[in-house]
Amino acid sequence: MEMLGTIIGLTIKSLVFVVGMFLAAAYLTLIERKFAGHVQQRPGPLHVGFHGLLQPIADALKVLTKEDLVPNNVDKVLFYLASLMAFVPAIMILAVIPFGEPIQIFGFEIKPYITDLNIGLILALAFGSISIYGVIFAGWASNSKYPMIGGLRKAAVLIGYEVALGFAMVGPIMLAGSFSLKEIVYAQDGFFGAFIWYQPIAFIVILFAILAETGRTPFDVQEAEAELVSGYNTEYSGMKFGLFPLAEWYIGTFVLSAIAVILFFGGWKGPEIFGPVSPFIWFFLKVLMMFMFFLWVHWTLPRYRVDQITEIAWKVMLPLSLLNIFITAIIILIKG
Repeated sequence: MEMLGTIIGLTIKSLVFVVGMFLAAAYLTLIERKFAGHVQQRPGPLHVGFHGLLQPIADALKVLTKEDLVPNNVDKVLFYLASLMAFVPAIMILAVIPFGEPIQIFGFEIKPYITDLNIGLILALAFGSISIYGVIFAGWASNSKYPMIGGLRKAAVLIGYEVALGFAMVGPIMLAGSFSLKEIVYAQDGFFGAFIWYQPIAFIVILFAILAETGRTPFDVQEAEAELVSGYNTEYSGMKFGLFPLAEWYIGTFVLSAIAVILFFGGWKGPEIFGPVSPFIWFFLKVLMMFMFFLWVHWTLPRYRVDQITEIAWKVMLPLSLLNIFITAIIILIKG
């Protein structure tokens, strides 16, 4: 009976997290469109609801009701599977992200995370690595040259930056002595205890890796409209098409920003000026600031060539992440 209650509780919590992530992703699209509009000296969405507040709902209804076209010569099994392979891993990362400490509400303890694992960071990396199959399947199954080229480009970029991302995370792990995301937060004590002061090299590498992982400008060569029409998702339509940018640009950017906040900015820690909800407000404010930084880069920088992007990964980011591990190890040995 106790196991059944645990299963029901985890199911309800998972549904709350997934639905909340869908709503957050929908309104992150509005934030991006407003931000892009002001960058380009225009108001952005304005007419659907007060100052465009209902625009994400209208966009979701539009995508859901669009005709779902499937080309004749595609590999239908992989074609349908690809959008799920790109979307589901991004959602699965939410399972290991702690949004705050447990709180008491009407005598019940509410844990603002699905599970706390001592290998949470490794699991997040593993889930993130699965998404590359969605892109490769989409490019291959479409049976078209533009998606195929886009899929190969994305695979080349992801492989390089996944390696650099993994090594860059080793520094904070060494300082915290744990793979648990909660323990990494607890290891950062106060403003000057945040790992950003001790791991600036790792933070820079992870910023580049997040841009590459989420396919945002200047690393959006896999979707380059000027050369590839829309890249690996050219042959997709309807909601199958919508799952790709939803997973990469919004949910992916959100969860990777949340991991960066946990690794370098103390997660939910901050002054208790908002009362008992302070940890949640600080966490989401930090994640929002990270998200806005990626929008700023996306809407201001030109696109790099694919060879430049892969060279940066293997010749700059990877050596920097390895150098950071060496420096961190030396510092720990000296202090120890």
